[in-house]
Amino acid sequence: MNSVLVYTHKLTNRNSYMFRLFFRELLGLDLVMTDRINDFAAATGPKVSYGEEPISDELFFYARSLVFETGIVEQNISVFTWEGNEVFYATGKNSALPFDPFCCGFYLVSRYEEYLPHIRDSNDRFDAHNSLAYQYNFLSKPVVNQWAELIRKKLVEKYPALVFPIKNFRFQPTIDIDNAYAYREKGFMRTVGGYAKAILKFDLEDVRMRTRVLLGLRNDPYDTYAYQLALQKKYSLKPIYFFLLGDYGLNDKNISSQNHNFRQLICHLSDYAEVGVHPSFGSNKDPLKLQVEIGRLKNIVHRDIFQSRQHFLMLKFPSTYRNLLARDITADYSMGFANEVGFRAGICSPFNFYDIDLERETTLRIHPFAAMDATLNLYMRLTPNEAFDKVKNLIIEIKKVNGVFTSLWHNETLSDEKQWKGWKKVYEDIIEEACSK
Repeated sequence: MNSVLVYTHKLTNRNSYMFRLFFRELLGLDLVMTDRINDFAAATGPKVSYGEEPISDELFFYARSLVFETGIVEQNISVFTWEGNEVFYATGKNSALPFDPFCCGFYLVSRYEEYLPHIRDSNDRFDAHNSLAYQYNFLSKPVVNQWAELIRKKLVEKYPALVFPIKNFRFQPTIDIDNAYAYREKGFMRTVGGYAKAILKFDLEDVRMRTRVLLGLRNDPYDTYAYQLALQKKYSLKPIYFFLLGDYGLNDKNISSQNHNFRQLICHLSDYAEVGVHPSFGSNKDPLKLQVEIGRLKNIVHRDIFQSRQHFLMLKFPSTYRNLLARDITADYSMGFANEVGFRAGICSPFNFYDIDLERETTLRIHPFAAMDATLNLYMRLTPNEAFDKVKNLIIEIKKVNGVFTSLWHNETLSDEKQWKGWKKVYEDIIEEACSK
């Protein structure tokens, strides 16, 4: 037996979305929802009611108003701790839980707070430090998955015959290729400019290294692809590579998409792993560029492109995701913060994007990531050892709820050069931790 009947006095897109997320996706149960009280009362088997009062002796969750509303209004949220869990939207005495997990979950997963007025950072992004999770110190916990486990326990207590499918922890490595090579394939003008910049800074080591690479005397430091493929084989990984193919600009500095060797590299990696588009910084202000960049990758690998991650993690709700949907992208991996590790949407499992402005669940699948190399090094200023400990704790939390640990790394980070000295080992240690039982 793995089917649950849910009654609520008013079926809405919001509460239907949340019950599907908790019951079907996170708990693996069949779900039937109804607003017909007589049908619910007459039914046998596991039943859940969601409202102000229980109907009879079913499992009852007191409902707060958020998932019955439409539109966006400022929320009065008081976070409290219950049995080690950070929760909000407190409920009445008769409820199975002292908080409403469906309203809590909707607020986080829909990114409700990012629709509200807020100050954006220098790159026009929502700052992690403005998030409820950061301010109340639960950003490092996949609280939505933890709440799902609380619901499961209540269901088991009430209906011990319920059968829950086994879910296993999964590791999903992802690699962004923002700059395929440090010195190679740059063209005459960019190479001359690189020399000039290094000379003005009296960076003789950069001049020496650039010269040796261009003369073929040493490998380009960002050319870490053979090493990545070796890791993939050693640990049976299934990475996803995201390629930046936008036109050259202040924040978009990859090699030209017309460069033969760059195109060969993309084809080579696509033979061993999945690939996706890395929409450029410039595409956020000109969505037509997104279509061009998807087309470039499609023409290079000769297959349809359905996965993406925003360069600079540029997310603006709901426009960014609408632009992806309009161009047949079905999976996005941008859900994470640039300046803090953890769980931007409070969850470590894939979920569908809910468009609050349109009040509907979409088909765009969101795959949240938990940690990025640049976050750990450039934003949080952690040492390699501190960074590994931070990520290890995230992996432990994800393993507890059998979620998905998605990492975000870059080819240049694995160079073990300059500011990334020692970070190659961090990545190896993270992989070992994620792959250990």
